[in-house]
Amino acid sequence: MEKYLRELSKVKTLEPDEEYDLWRRFKMFHDASARSRLIESYQPLVFKQALPYRDLPDVMDLIQEGTVGLIESVESYEPERGVAFSLYAVHRIRGRMFDFLRRQGRAQPSRESDYSEQADRLSDAGPSVSELAETHELFAHLHAALERLPSNERAVLESIYIESQEAKTVAGRLKLSVSHIYRLQKQGIRRIRGMLARFVKNF
Repeated sequence: MEKYLRELSKVKTLEPDEEYDLWRRFKMFHDASARSRLIESYQPLVFKQALPYRDLPDVMDLIQEGTVGLIESVESYEPERGVAFSLYAVHRIRGRMFDFLRRQGRAQPSRESDYSEQADRLSDAGPSVSELAETHELFAHLHAALERLPSNERAVLESIYIESQEAKTVAGRLKLSVSHIYRLQKQGIRRIRGMLARFVKNF
């Protein structure tokens, strides 16, 4: 999960003109790089739908199912119909997740039985309802919480989760024992969870 969140924090929201160009390149010219960029840019939408289930031991499997739903949405989406992609995709993503939870015996599927058809009937409600905006707000809170940590804890978390360094490497650079690095890592994570608890609860 930490690696997934680290990669997710690098995702930038597409500008309208940029997104329009990506859809044009993918749908008209089958540009594989445009397809990949669209999937990557909307990955936070999958994370948002998985948040209520973040404590499940197999939450990454759930996210993978949601990502399959996202990919299916990118493949079948028709930009010319005027439906916001985030609204179109969220139903298929949820459908994939509900199916996975049902197979695991953890949840009943939603009463919405055909997500793709319902999505087709939605009109573009604009950025104020964007799922992506809310998710990027979460990352803004995450980075703000990181800045409030004691300097040694922040240095450890940034080195491990942002710079992808091994604990042993961090210990050598900071001239601390590896066990001390792990303690600082746990303390930092605990502080961040505390700072984000209220926000995530209302997210």
